[in-house]
Amino acid sequence: MSELKHATILGSGTMGPGMGVVLARAGMQVKLFDVDAGALERAQGMASIVEGILDRLEVPVRDGGALSFESDRAASLAGTEIVAEAIPENLELKREVFRAIEDEISDTAIIASNTSGIPVTKLAEGLRHPERVVGWHWSNPPHLIPMNEVIPGEQTAPEVTRAVEDLTRRIGYHPVTLKKEVAGFVENRVLYAIMRECLALLDEGVIDSEGLDLCVKWGIGYKLAVVPPIQLLDMAGLDIYTSVASYLNASLSNETGVSSTATALKDEGRLGIKAGRGFFDYTPERIKELQQQRAGALVAVRKALS
Repeated sequence: MSELKHATILGSGTMGPGMGVVLARAGMQVKLFDVDAGALERAQGMASIVEGILDRLEVPVRDGGALSFESDRAASLAGTEIVAEAIPENLELKREVFRAIEDEISDTAIIASNTSGIPVTKLAEGLRHPERVVGWHWSNPPHLIPMNEVIPGEQTAPEVTRAVEDLTRRIGYHPVTLKKEVAGFVENRVLYAIMRECLALLDEGVIDSEGLDLCVKWGIGYKLAVVPPIQLLDMAGLDIYTSVASYLNASLSNETGVSSTATALKDEGRLGIKAGRGFFDYTPERIKELQQQRAGALVAVRKALS
């Protein structure tokens, strides 16, 4: 499969603008589609912010790339070689979109899903060419986390997987290819395991939210950014790990439901930043301040780890 040069992103919400700018700076012709004119306008503003962040990271701008914004789906798909969907995380909605675009793209165009956990095999069911469907999971924020999970489904053609791996490398990211499908893939399985234990400690009254965040940020978060889990096992020693795990694992949370603390907050309408309150309270000014602080910190950490 030849080098991919034309891409379409379906959905201009949280992920679309960042994905689009990253691909365009890597020399691709990218069209970002959304049915909502207001969403497209917001996406253009977000794309400008992303450009500034990538400038601070000194991400190169390769010749030939461009990002345009489209409200006509047929126009956005014309000549595309890879369609990356970034629409809401709903199996039936994604299937509906995939079925609709099959007649609007070439038989060789790749359909890549940015799903964070829906099995790719299920997404490809009922399509004429399930072999061209692949998972391509970007981590949020997509312009700052230089890693993509590549997830082949049961019928995904090997050359499709390789093409997405190659494209991931072209944009300066690390492709992490799963050897088999599992719910949530790898990143979210590890993240949700951490979240489950953190919320269990809150549910049990072991610690408060502020203390827990400080402990995780400086106790393991800071360390894991430099020494990831499997390397950490080698560094600590497998004799130490197996000794501690032999008594600690039995007391770790194995909750199969959802945290009572998180559920209670959700039921009160305390949804987090989007609602101005969650575990913590947020003013519009505080939200803007956090966005700037976190973007700056992620830029600094990425530079340090590069």
